[in-house]
Amino acid sequence: MRVSKLAFAALAVAAALSLTACEDDEPGTAQGAPIATPTGSATASPTGGGQGSGAPGKGGASSTAAPTGSTGSGKAARCRTTDLTVTAADRTITGDAENTVVVELKNHSGKDCTLAGYAGVDLKTTAGTISAKRSGEPVVAGVVANGKSTYFGISYPANTSGGTGIRITGLVVTPPDETQPVTLPWPGAGSLPVTEGGGSPVKIGPMGSAGQGGQ
Repeated sequence: MRVSKLAFAALAVAAALSLTACEDDEPGTAQGAPIATPTGSATASPTGGGQGSGAPGKGGASSTAAPTGSTGSGKAARCRTTDLTVTAADRTITGDAENTVVVELKNHSGKDCTLAGYAGVDLKTTAGTISAKRSGEPVVAGVVANGKSTYFGISYPANTSGGTGIRITGLVVTPPDETQPVTLPWPGAGSLPVTEGGGSPVKIGPMGSAGQGGQ
């Protein structure tokens, strides 16, 4: 009888040990077992640094880069003498106190350019060169499109003295900020009155001060 009790006790211990082993083998319940990191975790650092986000740092440069082909200022270059066809025509209106010649500067450069300020104007005469004085009108900067023109006027007194006066033989025009002049035939009245004292009787306006072919 004692042997039977011992055998039964041994069987009970074996069964308990077997049950404990089965419980340890169940997935996700073992203490201290490593937990695998899920694939595609939302906490992983994104590659490419957020390209296209516009935020500073890697990947954000594409949204802040300067446009391709940018010229910075984008301003048209100054018109040079070689860019211009310069002509002059008489535009005197009967009854005016002074005679007028209008100078046209046409841009043939193939691109837009800027002209602003006063040209240099000299009249060649039998008494020497007479340099025109500026009228004092305000200067306005302007862009002359390719194939287009700008104009300014030359005013001078009519010779009503009855004498021969000072004969005008030519006109020299130097565009603003240029040193290369253009020599033209004089299209206006043939002479200036003889004046006493200093100062030039010839005056000019700034670029754009005369209309298209007129005053």
